[in-house]
Amino acid sequence: MRTFLDCIPCFVRQALDATRFVTDDVRVQERVLRETLRAASEMDLTATPPEMGLHIHRAIRELTGVADPYRAVKEEFNEAALALYPELKERVEQAPDPLDAAARLAIAGNIIDFGVQSRLDAAEVEATVRDALTAPLLGSVDGLRRAVAAARSILYLADNAGEIVFDRLLIERLPLPRVTVAVKGSPIINDATMDDARAAGLTDLVEVIDNGSDAPGTLLATCSPAFRRRFEAADVILAKGQANYETVSDVEKPIFFLLKAKCEVIARDIGCPVGSLVLAARAS
Repeated sequence: MRTFLDCIPCFVRQALDATRFVTDDVRVQERVLRETLRAASEMDLTATPPEMGLHIHRAIRELTGVADPYRAVKEEFNEAALALYPELKERVEQAPDPLDAAARLAIAGNIIDFGVQSRLDAAEVEATVRDALTAPLLGSVDGLRRAVAAARSILYLADNAGEIVFDRLLIERLPLPRVTVAVKGSPIINDATMDDARAAGLTDLVEVIDNGSDAPGTLLATCSPAFRRRFEAADVILAKGQANYETVSDVEKPIFFLLKAKCEVIARDIGCPVGSLVLAARAS
């Protein structure tokens, strides 16, 4: 997906948010802001938004000397999601259609996204989860059900820390021996890494790999050769979150996008109202 003009203010807000997570030094904040504005003014708008995100967050790490600005908030939301997990697992097991319930809750977990919003509290997460089981769903779980049943290999592209616990509810409903979960190769915003997969208990369930990249979403050009081979070999891909939609929605593979449409740009591109729960299929 290309970058739209409405993405530019989001780049600036995200740059300031991330810098303020780690330093109160206004001089450093100004340097990051000026670098973001310079890069945005020169950006090729046919590139995806995560390509700018990659540039911004590499600059933040270099200018602040902090390798993982969101580490504390990732740990916080992993713990909060794990506290909810037993109750949510019971809801899935008691639902008339457990796969549908698990998919809805996995999508609800996509609210935990500090690339899109500056602040988020546990009450907002709980409200989103509570509403997810009855809210309208753009798309149908039946196509996903058929696809995973027929697939020999399923690649699950994780998105954020905390959210990855909600992903576990859906992953547990899939044919586990055929599932591989992919996380980021190194920290970027609050995206899930191998540490978060371990915290969520996913490494005890399925094979978990990293994509070798520090970019938001799945920028294939920045991913490791090993990951790209797994991506190409997968019969079905489940891609969580807006950044994965932005980076692989144009790839000709059987991909199911699971996300909450949190901004006007994404909602407009998908064709849904902001706030929608989305399970969108991309045919190969």
